[in-house]
Amino acid sequence: MASICSVLPAMLCKFPAIDESTIRLARKAVDDSFKGFVRSYGNAIDTVVQPLQWFLNYLESLFVTSPWIVILALMVAIVYFGSRNINVTIGTALSMIAIGLVGLWNDTMVTLAMVTVCTLISILIGIPIGILMARSDRVQAFVNPILDVMQTMPSFVYLIPVVMIFGIGKVPGLIAVVIYAVPPMIRLTNLGIRLVDKEVLEAADAFGSSTWQKLKNVQMPLALPTIMAGINQTIMMSLAMVVVASMIGVGGLGKNVLQAIANQFFTVGFLNGFALVGIAIIFDRTSQAFGKRLQKHSEVIHG
Repeated sequence: MASICSVLPAMLCKFPAIDESTIRLARKAVDDSFKGFVRSYGNAIDTVVQPLQWFLNYLESLFVTSPWIVILALMVAIVYFGSRNINVTIGTALSMIAIGLVGLWNDTMVTLAMVTVCTLISILIGIPIGILMARSDRVQAFVNPILDVMQTMPSFVYLIPVVMIFGIGKVPGLIAVVIYAVPPMIRLTNLGIRLVDKEVLEAADAFGSSTWQKLKNVQMPLALPTIMAGINQTIMMSLAMVVVASMIGVGGLGKNVLQAIANQFFTVGFLNGFALVGIAIIFDRTSQAFGKRLQKHSEVIHG
């Protein structure tokens, strides 16, 4: 390489980077603008997200303070009616009992509250945006690159603007998790609606259905199995992000895993990781089974 560079111009051997002082000034201008925005609108932003804090605190308190037998019975009932699979139901009961026996029940309830709120917010954000994308190629062309960035950017990068705007705490962690977990919800809602058979839509038009009636009575029911797959992926990504979000104040199992990494506590890390895996498998099996039941139901109706 040295011999080649000796006969080539210097600019072809060393990339001509922008002057460091120019980059420094540009960085400072962007950082100062961002900090100025936070100082000007920080209180208003805090007021807007305050209901999220109240809802998260309420749900967390409800899960933690309720008798464990009530929570366990409720989870088993939800899993059974969602999956209609006795093996999944028994596995759920045994997993939650094992989590409680190793002393991780309260931390698991905190994590469940966080994942529940994140999933609900992702659904409320993702389904309307997915519907808009399905109805307009222009909206899809605009939103898709944003989703690509959200899915490919390292998760730690989300924490920087979130912490600068909201500080340290549960709500900043919740927002970071939602940013990470919402893209599958949007994409699969869009995909599910676009995959609805055109002949079915033509039949709905022939019966004089309005745009809203087609969406409510035809497109959404037929797209529901695909939307359920989006909910499944959103839950999985929320659980994956919980450990990263623990760096900015999210408690529960993620915080324990982070402490185990910092202190090299193998057993603590393994047990908390096992609890996260157990919850993930419960959600995954239940939502997949429910989605398959919806798929069979729609095939019977429209077959």
